[in-house]
Amino acid sequence: MKWRLLCASVFLAQVAGCASHDVDPHGYDKSGLASWYGARHQGKRTASGERFNQNGLTAAHRSLPFGSRVRVTNTRNQRSVVVRINDRGPHGRSRLIDLSRGAAEKIGMLRSGTARVRVQGLDD
Repeated sequence: MKWRLLCASVFLAQVAGCASHDVDPHGYDKSGLASWYGARHQGKRTASGERFNQNGLTAAHRSLPFGSRVRVTNTRNQRSVVVRINDRGPHGRSRLIDLSRGAAEKIGMLRSGTARVRVQGLDD
């Protein structure tokens, strides 16, 4: 009996810990460095379970819930794009968000590979 209670407690603690990483996209407004990813990941499963489409308007974020929509604005040229979060990342600590190739193209950051951006959560 004690073993079951211990296992249940550990499981619930892990589930609660995972849920606490989600950030409420309502009112989310942060600036930082964006990068992009494309062909190497084409067709592979994202963390949300869907297949990655490099030409789609999607992004990877460490904590925003899957399905969240955010506006990403390149602060150098003021071009923006609305993307849907469908993956986890970026894996580089200095980065705020990883954009699909299609989204990066829309805001003019393909050649540079990275850009300073503002990420704003949108209400659905």
